[in-house]
Amino acid sequence: MTYSLAIIVVVVLLWTIRQVNQYERGVVLTLGRYTGMKEPGWRIIVPIFQSMKKVDIRVKAVDVPSQEAITKDNISISINAVIYYKITDAAKAILEVENFYYAISQLAQTTMRNVVGTTELDHLLANRDEVSAHIRQIIDAASDPWGIQVLNVELKDIGLNDEMKRVMGKQAEAEREKRAVIIKAEGEVAAAENMAKAARTLASAEGALHLRTLQTINDLSSDQSNTTIWMMPIEVLRAVDRLGRDENKPYSSGQGHGDIRQAVVQ
Repeated sequence: MTYSLAIIVVVVLLWTIRQVNQYERGVVLTLGRYTGMKEPGWRIIVPIFQSMKKVDIRVKAVDVPSQEAITKDNISISINAVIYYKITDAAKAILEVENFYYAISQLAQTTMRNVVGTTELDHLLANRDEVSAHIRQIIDAASDPWGIQVLNVELKDIGLNDEMKRVMGKQAEAEREKRAVIIKAEGEVAAAENMAKAARTLASAEGALHLRTLQTINDLSSDQSNTTIWMMPIEVLRAVDRLGRDENKPYSSGQGHGDIRQAVVQ
C-alpha cells in the first residue's frame, strides 16, 4: 500500500511540475482566466484547473517572402525583407493575438507593399535604410498592443524586370557621357584661361614673345625630319628688300623675296 501511494505521489508531482527555460516565460491560465506569469525554473501547475503556455522571448527573424508591388512612379518590382523582433510582454502575445508569428509576418508583407506604393523607385534604390526604418516604425506601432517590439527591418533584394534593367543601364550610360562632356568642357575652359593668362604675361614683358618664339624654334630644330613654315608679315619682307637695295645687293626685289622665302622654309 505504501509503495503504491509513493508511486501515485511521484506521478502527480511529475504531472504538476513544469520547467520554464531561461529564455521562456510561462503564461498561466486558471479556469480559463489569466492569473499570472511564471519565471524560469520548475513551476507547479495544478492539473485540470490550470494550464500554462510557454512563450519564447528570444529575438526572432521572420523572412518576408517576395512581394509584387508597384512604386509611386508606376514601376512594377518585387521586394523581400527580413524582420527582427522579440516578445516584450508574453501575456499580450498569447491573449491579444491568436498566432503572433503568423500575424507579424502578414503585417510585414502588407506594410512593405503599402510603403513601396508611396515611394518612387529612385528614392527606394538610393535610400534603403530610410525606407526600412519607415517600415519598421509602422510595424512596431501596429504590433505594440501584441507585446511585440520590432528591432529592425532589412530590405534584402529589389527585383526589376529585364526591360527596366535595360532602361536603367541606358540612363546610367547617358549620365556618364554627360559627366564626361562636362569634365572635358571644364578642362577646355581651364586651358583657355591659362592660355589667356600666359598671353597677358608675355605681352606685359618686353621681348618675352621673341624669346618664346626662339625657344619654340629651338625645340623644333632638335628633330631634323621636321619641316617648319613660318608666316612673316609682308612688311618684314619689304624692309629686308629695301635693306638689300641700300647695300647694293646683286639681286632684284623679286629674287630677294624668293631667297628670303627659301631661307625661311629651310
